[in-house]
Amino acid sequence: MAESITKVSIIVSKGSLEGVYPALIMANGARAEGIEANLFFTFFGLDAIIAKRIEHVKVAAVGNPGLHMASLIGVLPGMSAIATRMLERRMDEKDIPGLPEFIELVADAGCGLYGCRASADLFGFTEADFVPQVKAIITVGELYAMAAGGEIIFT
Repeated sequence: MAESITKVSIIVSKGSLEGVYPALIMANGARAEGIEANLFFTFFGLDAIIAKRIEHVKVAAVGNPGLHMASLIGVLPGMSAIATRMLERRMDEKDIPGLPEFIELVADAGCGLYGCRASADLFGFTEADFVPQVKAIITVGELYAMAAGGEIIFT
């Protein structure tokens, strides 16, 4: 019989809706199954936990093969906003929470949210820039120590 997963650390490096939501869904699912879950936001993934940016995370319309024909016209002004509105409308229909609500939901479920120290320093962010659900800004070494004995997932 296979050993069951008891802990996951999910690394979020993309700052687009389609880059952030898979990690939130996986973390939420882990917590629902009683699995310890931590989210580590790095590089552009930080946009999902920066208080001034969380409401402005959009779909990446350029170079996104999942958009099929729309990716051909993704370079046109406004395409990212249109794709974002379409996705958000579809998520509303399916009762999927918006990004700020989903961040709060996973934090309330016991998921740890952490920002990457190197990325925060690179982009000039301080602890005051992050949403209140972020537990700490940590180094990669601290992430590895926290992840020890569990699975690391890179989204």
